[in-house]
Amino acid sequence: MASFSCFLVAFLMVLSFSNINVSLAARHLQQLPPLPPMPSLPTTTLPPLPTLPTIPALPMPSALPPLPSIPSLPTLPSMPPLPSIPSIPTIPSISFLSPPPAPSTP
Repeated sequence: MASFSCFLVAFLMVLSFSNINVSLAARHLQQLPPLPPMPSLPTTTLPPLPTLPTIPALPMPSALPPLPSIPSLPTLPSMPPLPSIPSIPTIPSISFLSPPPAPSTP
C-alpha cells in the first residue's frame, strides 16, 4: 500500500508540474539571488527537571494460590456423511481427418 501512495504522490507532482505556469515559476525561483543569512537567536537556559519520587517496593507473596482448572469443552456430535457427487460422463473425442499432403516442388 505504501508503494501505491508513493506512486500517487509522484503522479500528483508530475501532474502539477506539467502546467507551464508552474514550470516557469519554478525556474524563476531557481534564478533568484541567494537569501541573506538568518540572524542568530538568543538562547535561553531551561529550568532543571523535577526529580521523580521513589516508589516503595511491594511485598512479594510467599505462596501463590493454585490456578483454577480449565473446564473441558463439550464434544461435537458426529457429522452425517456427505452425499457423493455424481461423476460427469466423458465426451468422446472426435477424430479429425488429416489434411492432404502438400504438393512437392521439384
